[in-house]
Amino acid sequence: MPNLGSLHTMNLFSRFFQENQEKFLAFAYSYLRDKAEAEDVLMESMIVLWENRDRWEENSNLHALLLTIIKNKSLNLLEHKQVRLRAEEDINSHNLRELNLRISTLEACEPDQIFDTEIQHIVRKALQGMPEQSRTIFMLSRYQNLPNRQIAEQLNISLKTVEAHITKALRILRLELKDYLASILL
Repeated sequence: MPNLGSLHTMNLFSRFFQENQEKFLAFAYSYLRDKAEAEDVLMESMIVLWENRDRWEENSNLHALLLTIIKNKSLNLLEHKQVRLRAEEDINSHNLRELNLRISTLEACEPDQIFDTEIQHIVRKALQGMPEQSRTIFMLSRYQNLPNRQIAEQLNISLKTVEAHITKALRILRLELKDYLASILL
């Protein structure tokens, strides 16, 4: 059974809270600028004040005690928000730098150059896979612009053999570049 002194204290505290609730709520809200947060801080502060009632002195100024608790809880909440906002700013700053890098990289990108590089890589790979004589004849024809007759004389083979090797090399390249031929034509 609760003692009468604690019931009396509880009634006084409850009346104190009801009479001053709006004033304390307005104080918390003036700093937090969020009604729900201000209400939470006020309720938590009232609980802390009540839980520490054994420390109250005879003539304790409950207004000052409660305002101090509200002030400290509000300050902790605002400092926590400040830390979170700084972290978010750092993250946003990093994201912005990364976005700017992607934009500048994309602006500098030359699709024709990428396309040409890919095709050159495929051609080199196809040439490496050709029989040596076909590769040699094709390179003399296409890279050194030698006429077929001169290639035949230089390699001491017939003109028909040169033409056959060039046809074979072109067939291999056409097969390797089949995915790019439509794009090239467009």
